Amino acid sequence: MNLEEELQLFIQNLKGMEQYRLPQRAYHTIRLAIRDLILPPGTALLEREISETLQMSRTPVREALVRLEIEGVVRLVPRRGFIVEPIEQEDLKEVYEIITTLDSLAIEIATANATEEELDYLETIIDDQQAALAQEDLKKWSYLDDLFHATIIKYAHNKRLKTVIDSFADQSYRARLFTIKNRPLPLRSITEHKAIVFCMRAKDGKAASMLIQSHRRRAQKEILEVLGEINQIEIINN
Repeated sequence: MNLEEELQLFIQNLKGMEQYRLPQRAYHTIRLAIRDLILPPGTALLEREISETLQMSRTPVREALVRLEIEGVVRLVPRRGFIVEPIEQEDLKEVYEIITTLDSLAIEIATANATEEELDYLETIIDDQQAALAQEDLKKWSYLDDLFHATIIKYAHNKRLKTVIDSFADQSYRARLFTIKNRPLPLRSITEHKAIVFCMRAKDGKAASMLIQSHRRRAQKEILEVLGEINQIEIINN
């Protein structure tokens, strides 16, 4: 399956895009395709080809690409067009520092607010993660990992906090997906997720906060190490 066919299949499986006007639809489609590595780092984004795939004119596609350039997701290269930005170690380190700090705040608030039913749902996500690992479906595991953390943030019921964290979510998700096959199986994450929910059930927000900080920092260390190895290999090959 070539890139165009893979992108078309990805678009067919997207839900809820019909609610957006064309520029927003183009933006969210391209953003999610980059996040999910359908459009991996270094991919050239040709306006004509994307507009044909999305079945819209080039104007909304260009608006979407300009917006993504402002957000640092793509860059405009003279005479080449837009290119998907690489995942840089220093950028990712900054992102994780922000996410780790805000996650720890969110989980303290969520621990005070969450109902037993909501905590049961978190445990359901963990069960699904275990099933995904048993099937060696690392992409599904990554999606569920993202869902676990996003659900905790949702339980904090703080819109401004959620907005700030969400603005960095794509970058951390893309990095996890990009490195997942080169990292050890995330069995330890399952154990840590269970411990986090245990602390939330005990209404120990401080303990939950400390655990999620440790969890994020360990993941950051693993991802940055693998990313460094991948980047070094690319430098040697080039």
